[in-house]
Amino acid sequence: MSGRHGLFLTFEGIDGSGKSTQAKRLASALQSAGHDVVLTREPGGSPGAEEIRRLVLEGDPDRWSAETEILLFTAARRDHLERTILPALGAGKVVICDRFADSTRMYQGLSRGDLRPVVDQLHSLMIGREPDLTLLIDMDPEIGLSRAKGRQGTEERFEDFGVDLQRKMRTGFLSLADEFSQRFRVIDGAQPMDAIAAEILSLVTGALE
Repeated sequence: MSGRHGLFLTFEGIDGSGKSTQAKRLASALQSAGHDVVLTREPGGSPGAEEIRRLVLEGDPDRWSAETEILLFTAARRDHLERTILPALGAGKVVICDRFADSTRMYQGLSRGDLRPVVDQLHSLMIGREPDLTLLIDMDPEIGLSRAKGRQGTEERFEDFGVDLQRKMRTGFLSLADEFSQRFRVIDGAQPMDAIAAEILSLVTGALE
């Protein structure tokens, strides 16, 4: 994978696993090494997608059905892909994204019924792009949820579903890592933050060579 042709990296994991922190640290380390980096997130990452983000992450847990969420997330992802991700990759940049389609496969595909086939159909029709490398930070669900709720922000709709959802998501993410083993790397989130950052940087540096 050559940085001259762009590299698409995603971070995945349950809520509170440290994805956002590690994505920022990786972006800073790569920039210091001379790489042109775009740090982005989902849902969001473009003006239109950020508007959808507020719709899906705030409010009552039962605000939307899982089916409606899938459509909203897919719409946000399509706009994000068109306006941010593909142009950056085309310019040879490293794109680091905090969550991508794997989160939709889990949160909407599994959380309230078996909707994974619907997620995959929409992904194939409207997105058609997988990351080059996915970094899954594996974390104990109770610790992760405690961290997430401790932030006391407004975007806690999924955290409000409780620890049972987080346990289900952890199992699901590990299954995804087996399903897409060529691009997934699983990192132990119980390690000190510096150790996690060093392991991630080593993995990504190898992918950039």
